[in-house]
Amino acid sequence: MSSTSDLRTRTAPPKTAFRLSMLLYDQRYRSITIQIVFLFALMLGIAWLVDNTINNLRALGKDFSFAFLSAPAGYDINQRPIEYDSQMTHGRAALVGLLNTAILAVMACALATVLGVIAGVLRLSNNWIVARLMTVYVELFRNIPTLVWIIIFGAIMTESMPAPSAFRGDTPTASMLFNDSVAVTNRGVYVPAIQFSTDLGNLPLGVVAPSINWLLVLVAIIVGIYAHKVILKNATAVQNATGIRPKTWWKSLGVLFGPVALLFIFFGAHLEYPELRGFNFADGIHMRNSLIAMWLGLGIYTGAFVAENVRSGILAISRGQTEAAFALGMQPGKTMRLVILPQALRVIIPPLISQYLNITKNTSLGLAVGYMDLRSTLGGISINQTGRELEGMLLMMLIYLAVSLSISGAMNVYNNRVKLKER
Repeated sequence: MSSTSDLRTRTAPPKTAFRLSMLLYDQRYRSITIQIVFLFALMLGIAWLVDNTINNLRALGKDFSFAFLSAPAGYDINQRPIEYDSQMTHGRAALVGLLNTAILAVMACALATVLGVIAGVLRLSNNWIVARLMTVYVELFRNIPTLVWIIIFGAIMTESMPAPSAFRGDTPTASMLFNDSVAVTNRGVYVPAIQFSTDLGNLPLGVVAPSINWLLVLVAIIVGIYAHKVILKNATAVQNATGIRPKTWWKSLGVLFGPVALLFIFFGAHLEYPELRGFNFADGIHMRNSLIAMWLGLGIYTGAFVAENVRSGILAISRGQTEAAFALGMQPGKTMRLVILPQALRVIIPPLISQYLNITKNTSLGLAVGYMDLRSTLGGISINQTGRELEGMLLMMLIYLAVSLSISGAMNVYNNRVKLKER
């Protein structure tokens, strides 16, 4: 045993003392040295840019400050998801613009996902007419710029829809849809709004004051989704143990919609329908033409790209999966929903993240049709009034960056859950 130890001692390479030249010529230290050098160079470059900017601003008699956010804005915003008037601050106006951006992005992402999945699946249909129609949709919309489609939809809503006066009189030339609950006019679309007879007030959270009623409804939805996942997990455990999967649809419906329904009953929820008063409709929810044009333009345009992502994901799955499902007696619809699409998600999700990010950033095109988003408020009117173009653009860039990273992070978490797990 001692002879073996002596042999290892004699054959071990001699230890060398550390020398500065090893930072460049020794592979153990060279990569770290290069990274440190580039890090210092980057920091010096950033410091030079900041110093140069401050000196140039000083030469123009300006300073670098975000104090303009607390000054009165002095302009109106047509689409207001929260309380706002022209006497409120530029910071409040920026918040309203950010909320408008978020609302439009969520609506457009939902529309693009639904249209993309449907079109992507139907492009692979055995029905020649259906497959060709979906091909025409994809090739037509994705090869024409987004802004063109936004302007087209805006022109259709403004020029082709009836005026509110067309709904007036004993023999109106236009009528409301869905049992007199939805009005489509050249000033926008009016839909019913949910109102509560029992209002618990608002929760003051600084710049925003959300409704306590809707916060409780949101909590009920989140709890219901969590309970639904627990039910499915228990059903899977029973199936693995016994080979028989218990029916869970009634439990899922109960936990998903039961608490929300009880809250609506307790709060006295009812629909407030739009009503023609004077020269325009009142009550309900008013979705302006600019919002409709942006929603349709971004959603339908991006849906064509999503359709190609879905089609590529389906084609990436071996045809043997479909044949095996058919051999077990599964219908084509269930085969696509339960066998093919779950496996195709690992191919669909990564490019879908990019499409969601594109929609969020393309909301800045709302200025073309008068939609007051973050670009139109903070990055437009506010910096024109205050002359704080550097601060305004920098703040807007940081907000877009934070929103994009949040979307990417959330979608990557979902992507990690659906991707194939290797042994």
